[in-house]
Amino acid sequence: MLIYPEIDPVIFSIGPVAVRWYGMMYVIGFVLAWWLARIRSRRSGSPITPQQVDDLVFYAMLGVILGGRLGYVVFYGWSAFSEDLLYPFKIWEGGMSFHGGLVGVMLAMWLYGRRLGHSMLRMTDFVAPLVPLGLGFGRIGNFINGELWGKPTDVPWGFLYKGEVLHPSQLYEAILEGFVLFAILWFYSSKPRPYMAVSAMFLFWYGAFRFFVEFYRVPDEDLGYLFFGWVTMGQILSAPMIVAGLVMLFLAYSNRGAKGREAAA
Repeated sequence: MLIYPEIDPVIFSIGPVAVRWYGMMYVIGFVLAWWLARIRSRRSGSPITPQQVDDLVFYAMLGVILGGRLGYVVFYGWSAFSEDLLYPFKIWEGGMSFHGGLVGVMLAMWLYGRRLGHSMLRMTDFVAPLVPLGLGFGRIGNFINGELWGKPTDVPWGFLYKGEVLHPSQLYEAILEGFVLFAILWFYSSKPRPYMAVSAMFLFWYGAFRFFVEFYRVPDEDLGYLFFGWVTMGQILSAPMIVAGLVMLFLAYSNRGAKGREAAA
């Protein structure tokens, strides 16, 4: 087994202002997304010019933060909100929902796409490969915070935490939803693909990876397992992503998908 390093979640503080590792992981994610967007914006057929990248990342950042936090409160933190009305604003304590962030980014891309004359899916096709690295670093932030642990285990890579050896489910997610998903999408999108195909790949693979990891992750204490003694909220929210991704991928490679790509060009 491995010993959890008990990392101080605060990097440094100046008076009442504390800079935390969790927030720093989001900063790293946004910086990487900006850098990758600059690279993708120079490719032929990009809906975004290099000069528009700053605005794109700003819209996406608002979608991630607002959608992610509100999604967490709605899906996982309703009881905490009922006890503390300021709870949604305490982002530094952790608690961001990917699924809420996804909805937030989709709305942000719809709004920004309207300004540029592009559909939401054309925008998400561009944005999808930029997202996974940020997800990966966000999960590392969860690990540093000592939250979202997995189930007790006897595997040699389990971490001893508060007297129990646990699956490091945060790191499983960081690897699969972050670095593996980034490799899949970056390679896949390196060549021209049908309209909405990249978005479909993101939905399918994220949903599949998240659904799988949920078998090793302990559900939120106030929710527990919702059905059959094993179904979690994360799986309920991820299952539609898997289905939607498969349907969209089929449509993308059908005649209907080809027409959609031409209309969006």
